[in-house]
Amino acid sequence: METQFNRLLKKTGVYGIVNRVSHPIVFIEGLPKAVTHEIILFESGLKGEVFSINQGIIEARLFSHDPVKVGEKVTKTEEILSIPVGKSLFGQSINPLGEPIDSTIKFIRPKETREIEGGKPIGIDGREKITKNLLTGITLIDLLLPLGKGQRELIVGNRKTGKTSVLLTTIKNQVKEDTVAIYAAIAKKKSDIKKVQEFFINEKINNKVIMVSTNSYDSPTLIYQTPYAAMTIAEYFRDQGMNVLVVLDDLSTHAKFYRELSLLARRFPGRESYPGDIFFAHSSLLERAGNFKHPKVGEASITCLPVVETVEGDLASYISTNVMGITDGHIYFDSNIYYQGRRPAVNIPISVTRVGRQTLTKLTREINKHVSSFLTQYDRLLNLSHFGQELTPEVKKTMQLGDLIYILFNQPYQEIVPHQIQLIIISLILQGVINNKDILYKLKTSLIKIYDVPEWRKWMEDISSTNSIKTFNDNVISNKDKLLSLT
Repeated sequence: METQFNRLLKKTGVYGIVNRVSHPIVFIEGLPKAVTHEIILFESGLKGEVFSINQGIIEARLFSHDPVKVGEKVTKTEEILSIPVGKSLFGQSINPLGEPIDSTIKFIRPKETREIEGGKPIGIDGREKITKNLLTGITLIDLLLPLGKGQRELIVGNRKTGKTSVLLTTIKNQVKEDTVAIYAAIAKKKSDIKKVQEFFINEKINNKVIMVSTNSYDSPTLIYQTPYAAMTIAEYFRDQGMNVLVVLDDLSTHAKFYRELSLLARRFPGRESYPGDIFFAHSSLLERAGNFKHPKVGEASITCLPVVETVEGDLASYISTNVMGITDGHIYFDSNIYYQGRRPAVNIPISVTRVGRQTLTKLTREINKHVSSFLTQYDRLLNLSHFGQELTPEVKKTMQLGDLIYILFNQPYQEIVPHQIQLIIISLILQGVINNKDILYKLKTSLIKIYDVPEWRKWMEDISSTNSIKTFNDNVISNKDKLLSLT
């Protein structure tokens, strides 16, 4: 029976010989006319990818943990590493080769494929200014660290500080706004991948979410390709005129596996033994996100939220500073804040958003400035109070308001607070209408429940439809009794 290897060998008429193996890197002699990122087939049936051609020696990366033997023949497939793209991927969890991971879910393989490397990113002439707000449904982020559609915002912090929880809540909120969500799980535990899948199913949003995942037992080659495969799928939906949100969880793990591949290939190590082109690898990936011109719908965006895990809060580590230099800001998750019980555990003074504020309306920009300056004053007074200073009534009032704002920011996992509700409640707090946490909790819960009722939603939208903070505050006060009746 003729094997696939023999058929390809007859078709191409060329082969090479494995002369050295440093698993998963294979060094091959011969194989003329091979090109980088071409898929090659070994005599044993295993597949690999050409990633370097150096003085007649081809370096290839294997897609599996199974080894190849020295002296084994290998031939070309004349296919560039690609992934299937299409709407049938919704609700699926696939690996970077486009193969389904969960065999219990029916999988219809899309007919169209795209090369994973994606070619050259779209230049500045094909991009638009970021002007649309991307709402996460998380009050602290939407009010103080706003994001824009097309922004690249780094999510950074120690492990187990709630980064993934915030990202999943953001996906949940964006899917409601008809955004395509792509979650790339890079070398995660199988149990963690399963939990994310269950979240999407339980929240009934899996029909708008695609997962590209590799677990920690997969080949380093597959793990390395995970974020590129996710971005390739995102580009397909962008070209259909849709807005896309891509979560890359996480790039620090991705960098470690790329370092492993580079060291095995005997590349010269740089700082912390990472390869010299690690910055290029991540920058060329993240440059594929942005807000782009589209011939039919005007513009379509790819918003990218890469994650980097720090050790003991070290923001000056190599990969952290690299990705900070590529992105449009970062949200820092602080272990100390997490252990204090605040959720999300975001360190506001250290976090930055560079293009998000330009997407705000005049009203939300004024509220952003007002709340930010107030919290700076609150933190200063909080530090003074620790020294046992006697507090004046004015200081006590400021402290009480600051406490209520942080209680508002303390948001349970999976809870989404619509933007109009965020604005109304922060206005009530700053004007002294809400003066204790019980009223705050009751009002927030009631407003979230009735938000889906069309007349209530329109009423809230009408209150916040002005550009003047004074008019907005007056609108809120004039509806104070109606609002408090909900408590």
